[in-house]
Amino acid sequence: MKPKAIFNWSSGKDSALSLYKTLKEDQFEITSLLTSINQEFQRISMHGVHVSLLEKQAQSLGLNLIKMELPKEPSMEEYREMISKTMTEIKSQGVTHSIFGDIFLEDLRKYRENQLETIGIKAVFPLWKQNTTDLIHEFLDLGFKTIVTCVNETYLDKSFAGRMIDKDFIKDLPKNIDPCGENGEFHTFTFDGPFFKNPIDFKVGEIVKKTYPKPKTDDNDEDGEYVFWFCDLISK
Repeated sequence: MKPKAIFNWSSGKDSALSLYKTLKEDQFEITSLLTSINQEFQRISMHGVHVSLLEKQAQSLGLNLIKMELPKEPSMEEYREMISKTMTEIKSQGVTHSIFGDIFLEDLRKYRENQLETIGIKAVFPLWKQNTTDLIHEFLDLGFKTIVTCVNETYLDKSFAGRMIDKDFIKDLPKNIDPCGENGEFHTFTFDGPFFKNPIDFKVGEIVKKTYPKPKTDDNDEDGEYVFWFCDLISK
């Protein structure tokens, strides 16, 4: 009997490729997708994708969906408590592993592993330490289709929001930008691929600017803000 696993689903390309590889290797029974949702706006955290499109993804993938609804601006303590409560409930259903699409952020991996360890669940990272240029080309060669839903203006300008990721997109990225956006440069919504039963139907809406205050640190206590450009996707 294969161990049961939950898959942490962001709706984007890294999640899609990680899930594809997990299903292909067939070492786990994937019980559900788990996605963090902004409770007030009913959108996926950071990606800005409406929950209606997320639900269509889950249906097309043929997997159960668990939505973890978070307050508008949760504190780290609130976030930890919500994760702990959600994962404890999931563990009670026999789940022993939690799978992610992270590639090379060591501190993020350590955080996930430590948090899950206290609950008794093991974290799994199918894409870990793989070359991100190779990964994005593999993603496209497999037939996945994805659109950029959010860009961080610190790294990319507004023109990248709403673009489909293809070979031209990769060529247009500045040299200092990771081709998978692993440093948070951009986020995506994957709407078709080799394991989708059907493509997700949507239309592209407006590009919206959002600002968020920068957290103050010991090294910098000045006021500042992060600027993000979101491309709204409208379910058809």
